Amino acid sequence: MPLRVYNTLTRTKEDFQTVEPGKVSMYLCGPTVYKPAHIGHMVGPVIFDTIKKYLVYAGYDVTFVINITDVDDKLIVKAAEKGMTVKALADQMTADYFDNLKLMAVDSIDCFPYATDHIGDMQSMIQKLIDKGHAYPLNGDVYFAVETDDDYGKLSNRSISQMLAGTRVEANDTKRNPADFALWKSSKPGEPTWDSPWGPGRPGWHIECSAMSAKILGESIDIHGGGLDLMFPHHENELAQSECCSGKPFARYWLHNGLMQSGKGTGKVGGAHSKHGDAPATGATAGSSGSAEDPSAQIAGKLAGSAGAESVKTAVFAHHPPEAVRFFLLSTHYRSPIDFSIENIAATEKSLEGFYRLFETAERLTGVNYYTLEAPKTKTTATKLDGLPAEFAAALSEQRAKFIEAMDDDFSSGGAVACLFEIRRILNSFINDKKLEAGGTDADKVALKTGLTLLKELTNLLGVLRTAPAKKGGDDELANGLMDLILDIRADARTNKNWPVADKIRNALKALNIVVEDSPSGARWTRG
Repeated sequence: MPLRVYNTLTRTKEDFQTVEPGKVSMYLCGPTVYKPAHIGHMVGPVIFDTIKKYLVYAGYDVTFVINITDVDDKLIVKAAEKGMTVKALADQMTADYFDNLKLMAVDSIDCFPYATDHIGDMQSMIQKLIDKGHAYPLNGDVYFAVETDDDYGKLSNRSISQMLAGTRVEANDTKRNPADFALWKSSKPGEPTWDSPWGPGRPGWHIECSAMSAKILGESIDIHGGGLDLMFPHHENELAQSECCSGKPFARYWLHNGLMQSGKGTGKVGGAHSKHGDAPATGATAGSSGSAEDPSAQIAGKLAGSAGAESVKTAVFAHHPPEAVRFFLLSTHYRSPIDFSIENIAATEKSLEGFYRLFETAERLTGVNYYTLEAPKTKTTATKLDGLPAEFAAALSEQRAKFIEAMDDDFSSGGAVACLFEIRRILNSFINDKKLEAGGTDADKVALKTGLTLLKELTNLLGVLRTAPAKKGGDDELANGLMDLILDIRADARTNKNWPVADKIRNALKALNIVVEDSPSGARWTRG
């Protein structure tokens, strides 16, 4: 089937057709770098990094951009609290963000534009909006006039009156309409400032993304991504000012990921995205399968004090490997809410042990290191299954087809992850059925290597299982020596049919979370 994506703008799944055939331009709203990245900041980059990897696999030439907001009210306040310059704090927190992206294997981003590098582009866009009658200067500020845009509200599907009802707006009684939002803000003493035709000041939040996206990707892009909480006001305002400026559609497809929630709660992990006095988002809908019928439940009740809002390094990576976190994030559909808890991540980490044991077994049997295995990078060069035992080939082919079908259906990574576990089961069954632990044939070992190559081809698309996990004490000389001694004693007991002693050793090791696997070549142990 053709690739289809759910477009928030139309509330429907649509066939994916790009502005320029064979090319994809993709923009994701990035962080305001005033504090260390928390787990919620990793959700969008992991999801859209996976989307890019799959689009490249499908044959597209993709340009992927994430912006860095390095001038903002929150930055100014936090820098003052710390006695730092805004730039020094932004540089420090940007470095932290990049470091976390690297740990999460997010490596496909082509450009990270900084807001402060594009002030001129923002001013040019603001002037065009003024010239076209869509914006007006006011006492050193410049505002977008929402009533001049007949389509304003089409993304969040709300009228201006609905947007204003029960929300907080900028305290400026002289604006033409209370819903008008700032494009340029006059600077207060001590704040970062740039000269402009309207007086010294700095850009509003929304104009930053519009200007950077247009500068790097063009006036019409293919995919605009971001969290569901950004739909209003940020994305709504981006869309309005961009289309009023250019007269062209801003983005063909709006893709909104579900929010990180604390356990089964309804609050977003992290802080609110309301900036510059804009109203918080409420009542939006993503129409996503598996998400709340009213996704406003995902947006309300921000859990800024939750563990998930702490530094991701402190709250998560100190306890669980980043690969387990990435697997966890991709195990549900991107439009669904993600139930964040250390317990859920721990369960994901546990489930990965089966892959690690498979790779160790396969390397021992075939000499092939899974992590250095070369795998095809595109659909057109996919792993060839010809010549494999018929049943084995059919099972692998079925799972590859299901993986592609899942990703073609609005990038359903949860379905794709399920296929990886099924392929793992198929490979383990092949090892057992062909008695490869007892020797096996060279042809069967080649077949196993082919199956591993297919698995590597697919895991690469999700950005997982790319490097060997850090050992949990298995390399310690004393631990290895003691375990060898214990397993030798157990082997002697089994040889002498002293089953009570053999069973006692095995049960005691199990209680210590040590897994013992018996094979014709001897017993092996791993930490569970």
